[in-house]
Amino acid sequence: MKKRSLVAGYEISPVIKGGWQLSSGHSLDRKIEDEQAISDTVAFIEAGISTLDFGDIYTGVEELIGKAVKRLANRNLVQLHTKYVPNENFLHDFDRTDVRTIVERSLTRLGVETVDLVQFHWWKYEAQNYLVAMEELFKLKAEGKIRHVGITNFDLPHVKEFVSAGFKPASIQLQYSILDRRPEAGLTEYCAANDIGLLCYGTVAGGFLSEKFLNVPEPKQVETRSNVKYQLIIEEFGGWALFQELLQALKSIADKYSTDIATIASAYMLGRPAVKGVIVGARNISHLQSNLRIPEIVLTADDLAALQAVLSRSTGPTGEVYYLERYTDKHRNIMHTNNN
Repeated sequence: MKKRSLVAGYEISPVIKGGWQLSSGHSLDRKIEDEQAISDTVAFIEAGISTLDFGDIYTGVEELIGKAVKRLANRNLVQLHTKYVPNENFLHDFDRTDVRTIVERSLTRLGVETVDLVQFHWWKYEAQNYLVAMEELFKLKAEGKIRHVGITNFDLPHVKEFVSAGFKPASIQLQYSILDRRPEAGLTEYCAANDIGLLCYGTVAGGFLSEKFLNVPEPKQVETRSNVKYQLIIEEFGGWALFQELLQALKSIADKYSTDIATIASAYMLGRPAVKGVIVGARNISHLQSNLRIPEIVLTADDLAALQAVLSRSTGPTGEVYYLERYTDKHRNIMHTNNN
């Protein structure tokens, strides 16, 4: 898989293997088998999907990744992207030493001296210590413990604030998909102009963007917290009927390329301005071959027009990036904000 430059001197695979599905916090009732998860992770890396995304609050995942890294012939075969997510309860009385404590814990779990990207998330803008946390992350970067500093789920005004303060991030990870195009209200344009790469999660909406949900009634019960989250996004998008029209349009394009809906939905996102990578939530290797095809598919003007015919009738989600998840109970109540 041909890599893309995230920032000068640092390349990533445009398809990124996500680690959230390996966390005990993701599944409501399934147990992750460590040995299989480690073997599957190595298989992804060896196949060319060499960038791994996970987080300090993904229970057990950094340890799993660390075990997989030990099986590689060379540490440099893999790009390790973790997160720093301080507890919501600590934000108003934030202790800057927490940054070093958590990052060094991540390094220990991973068994490495340097992590390639630490992505910073902050739950409450009202607690204005996020610049303090960002300053500490950049200190760790200067020490060589972090190669690059990124952010996640920040809106455009706060991205601008980081840049103005001299803490320009290498990347921003955010929910961005054919269903959720909130970043296109100014953020993608700003990031493209300022060389800040977009790393997209939710590109297949927790599995809703797949043949499994085509021509079926809206489900009443779901399997994971992610399913709950993205069912709400479908509601914001315009409801189940419009979602079915989108699935049908994606299926028609998928048939043309002899692939599946999820692959087309992810390929669509890789073609958006400033997007450097899409994160695929891979619990195992069952979709590895289709994941490898994502960067190979370049949608035509006719393909895009067919999708736009549906998207033009969408009602949302609207507003700033992550606003619904921060400030509206329906979306916010899914989140666990004190996992660290």
